[in-house]
Amino acid sequence: MPRYSTDFIRAMPKADLHLHLDGSLRLDTLLAMAKTLKVPLPADTVEGMQAQVFKPAYQNLGEYLHGFQYTCAVLRDADHLTQAAYELALDNLAEGVNYIEVRFAPQLLMDLSKGLDFDTVMRAVNAGLHRAELEYNSSAAVVEQGKPPFRYGIINCAMRMVAAKGFSPYYDQLFQLMRDFEPMQVIKLAAMELVRASVRLRDDEGIPIVGLDLAGQESGYPASKFKEVYDYAHQHFLLKTVHAGEAYGAESVFEAITECHADRIGHGYSLFLPERIQDPAIADPAAYSQRLASFMADKRIAIEVCLTSNLQTNPAIADIRQHPFAEMLKNRMATVICTDNRLVSNTTLSNEYQLALDHFDIPIKRLKDMVAYGFKKNFFPGSYVEKRQYAKTCLQYFDRVAQHYGFISG
Repeated sequence: MPRYSTDFIRAMPKADLHLHLDGSLRLDTLLAMAKTLKVPLPADTVEGMQAQVFKPAYQNLGEYLHGFQYTCAVLRDADHLTQAAYELALDNLAEGVNYIEVRFAPQLLMDLSKGLDFDTVMRAVNAGLHRAELEYNSSAAVVEQGKPPFRYGIINCAMRMVAAKGFSPYYDQLFQLMRDFEPMQVIKLAAMELVRASVRLRDDEGIPIVGLDLAGQESGYPASKFKEVYDYAHQHFLLKTVHAGEAYGAESVFEAITECHADRIGHGYSLFLPERIQDPAIADPAAYSQRLASFMADKRIAIEVCLTSNLQTNPAIADIRQHPFAEMLKNRMATVICTDNRLVSNTTLSNEYQLALDHFDIPIKRLKDMVAYGFKKNFFPGSYVEKRQYAKTCLQYFDRVAQHYGFISG
């Protein structure tokens, strides 16, 4: 099994396609923002927050998600959104990540009482990312050293499950206004409003909103309930990813592809765990999983793989080698290494690549393929011709880095 140095992994060009803004703040920034907005936290030091909230390991998914109540609270401020987005771009650039797709649920961050509507939230996030893009692309790293320029897209998340009270100011008001509707009707209405607003702002102001995601609890909230929302995205050329197969069986992944036109799958962790399939109509779960994997591989439907996050939310996994990523590689699937949440998982994209490369057999040519998927399966905010040229530039740079470190990448 080839060994790859930390320096090589940091130097090679990378793309992170599954990156939650509200799960990836700098911890010292979170503390400062909370102080400004007078948001109470369990601790007032980095060490205290790491001990009580953002831990090295979690008991379950619920504990993993606990910290989002604090990150979302401090991000309900336009200046904070801009700062968080800007710092996230800088943190990625510092470790050789030159393309990112930042995702978040705008409706969790909106607060109309503060004038923080959808458009304001999106403009604030875009301002931070755009500032980083302008600064980096005019820097010596790009102009003189010939590194690939920085590009980004924004993916908006619709929520598949929302509590009727206390989830966010936006949802509290919406449930109050629609108190005679069933909860799922309210949730679906919010999702449709999100996708319509995303298309409008993309088309009217050119904000690079490149995709739609569906996040939140899978069990009991199947993607098929949001078919009309995804149909609207599909009809308006907004690309689609879905959190699927994270905490539910392979039928969740199939549903995301067939009902929601998913171009990519977030996590897909349960794809090769036939014991998680619950649909009684599936007579042979193992065969079903294998056929679905083969179909996805043939269609090049990429999986956004988040190793550390999966280990933390599935504590039953004793060894990283037990992760279904091994089966994804064996089945020649299009996989893209991602972070999910840099703060919550205490990770970086370089760390995620190191984890994969240290524990799975990935020759240099296969590594280049994986890196290539990050640039070829992304939702690039430009034409297909521009995307191809950008991918070519990034992969040529990969060859330069590989050669410098003594690899022949082919």
